[in-house]
Amino acid sequence: MEDITQESVAEDSAADIFLSYSREDRDQVLPLIRALEAAGYTIWWDGLLEAGTVFLKTTEQALEEARAVLVVWTETSIDSHWVRDEATTERDNGTLVPVTLDGAIPPLGFRQFQVIDLSNWKNRQDFPEFRKILDKVASLTEKPTTPAQTKAGLTKPHFLGRRNLLIGGSIAAVTAGGVFVWQRDFTGAQVGSRDNSIAVLPLENLSGDPEQDYFSDGLSEELRTTLSGNSLLQVLAEVSSNSFKGQNEDAREIACQLGVSYLLDGSVRRSGNVVRITAQLINGETGFETWSDSFDRNMDDIFAVQTEIAETVVDALSLKLAAGENNRPGATSNSVAYDAYLRGRALYELAADEDTDRAALAQFEAAIAADPDYAAAFAARARVQTAIANISDDPAQVRKQYDNAVASAEKAVVLAPDLAEAHTALGFVLMNGQLDIRGAYQPYVKSFETGSGRAAILQGYASYMSRIGQFADAQKAIEKAVTLDPLNPSTFRTKGSVAYYAGQYDSAISSFNKALSLNPEMRAVNGFLGDVEYLRKNHEAAEQFYANEPSRFSRLVGQAINFKKLDKETEAEKVRAEFADAYGKNGLYQQAQISAQWGELDTALNFLEQANAIGDAGLVLARNDPFLVPLREEPRFQAILSGLGFTQP
Repeated sequence: MEDITQESVAEDSAADIFLSYSREDRDQVLPLIRALEAAGYTIWWDGLLEAGTVFLKTTEQALEEARAVLVVWTETSIDSHWVRDEATTERDNGTLVPVTLDGAIPPLGFRQFQVIDLSNWKNRQDFPEFRKILDKVASLTEKPTTPAQTKAGLTKPHFLGRRNLLIGGSIAAVTAGGVFVWQRDFTGAQVGSRDNSIAVLPLENLSGDPEQDYFSDGLSEELRTTLSGNSLLQVLAEVSSNSFKGQNEDAREIACQLGVSYLLDGSVRRSGNVVRITAQLINGETGFETWSDSFDRNMDDIFAVQTEIAETVVDALSLKLAAGENNRPGATSNSVAYDAYLRGRALYELAADEDTDRAALAQFEAAIAADPDYAAAFAARARVQTAIANISDDPAQVRKQYDNAVASAEKAVVLAPDLAEAHTALGFVLMNGQLDIRGAYQPYVKSFETGSGRAAILQGYASYMSRIGQFADAQKAIEKAVTLDPLNPSTFRTKGSVAYYAGQYDSAISSFNKALSLNPEMRAVNGFLGDVEYLRKNHEAAEQFYANEPSRFSRLVGQAINFKKLDKETEAEKVRAEFADAYGKNGLYQQAQISAQWGELDTALNFLEQANAIGDAGLVLARNDPFLVPLREEPRFQAILSGLGFTQP
């Protein structure tokens, strides 16, 4: 429960204002309570009783002793007998201050009083109607208003009603420790310092149309990308930032769990070609707002708003901003292209099936058609073309999609040389699609240089460096990715795989267990844990992990290898045959793993050579795969590694 007015209403003292409202309107009323407290008034409301501290003996006593009674009329409260009774008492006493939050007309008997309309208030201290409340309360209490400071870096306390983010701390905390926090000079903050870290919470879609979620989610990610362009700012990644979506959590608790100093929150309302964006910067230590604003723009101006918000946040944190650093590379100024891009991004993130991937591809194609120079759309098209190739059973189509993906990624790089996603897309398709390990090196290095503030970029770079045996670089990158995305199970799965291929099994187990704690159904993680136990010769433990693996592909490979060591010959042969029948040429690399562990070295090498001939992406694991250790000294195996562009392990 919120720690509201804990110092402002002492037992046996009268509050300045008694607040009468309907409990169903609680989230709407809380910002008003905080704004009045910020103006220097003490408030009595029944939330104090909920908090477990009985400041006054009874509600009746509080109502009788309050100097002003603020009645909040809404479509809900006009039907509340309690609100009507309290309003009647104070109407007769002459202390009534009627307010409406949604334009509701008061019930009969109260319409002779002029109602102060806060339906367009937006929580602003300088809003004319809010000033009327302050003037009225001041006349009734004979107490001067002491409005909160509103200069840059220090504003009124803020409550995020839509999430029930319970922002605690009395106003005394704002005027004491809070000022110090907000006015600190962050100039020169280094990566790794908590003072320069921020999470962009998912912007809420207020359009009333769930089909518009793609737009608010996409805009949230674009803001993260824009902010991450500032080298002095640590921006939490999408998965961790979105982990509290729709949950009721304290803002300070969210900041603590995410390990950040600031939260950027807000909402989006889109109607036709008009977009309204609200944004609030919240101090994670105190839970109070340090800056807020709203922006009404046409879709054609949406791009300028992203930069404007980012620049304001940077200014509020006193971080140096190099010229052009917040300009999003590879972006577009075409609203039609941007909308198609966001739609494609939402479809791609579903990762549901080939149909959604192809629908995403169609949207990225539409974005490119609207703006042929839209580099981010070309990079996104490369990613989805690679995804489609990966699930195709037709070798000709696989090769065609990979070639198309390379062309898309190369076009993105030409259009925007500093777009990290373009280099990652190119490196990924060169490595996984064309098995050009050496050719993928420069794109991945460039992606790291241009996108080291992005967890997804770091994760891709770490995976590549792990594949080629540069484990120190891989581990450094994935550690930073974990810092930026601490609630993303995929990040911990990658961290575990980096440690696994480096032979650091204790570290791998720790990371895999963390991934499962975040997502118990995550694919391949139990399989990895089974692999670790198998390699440690704990075959009974490995058997249990393989049995728990939700991916049939990973489960069958592990079981085929492990059953052999448990002398379960019949089960081993059965599972091996099941895998070959189910996956055929799509599992040649894994059949080589099974054969190598069964001691069938020639068979294993045959499978690897077949895999190489058709471009099996599993070969990117070959250099450091512990299941292929029996083949390490074989000239045929060394020739395969050399042909792929690997150095010898």
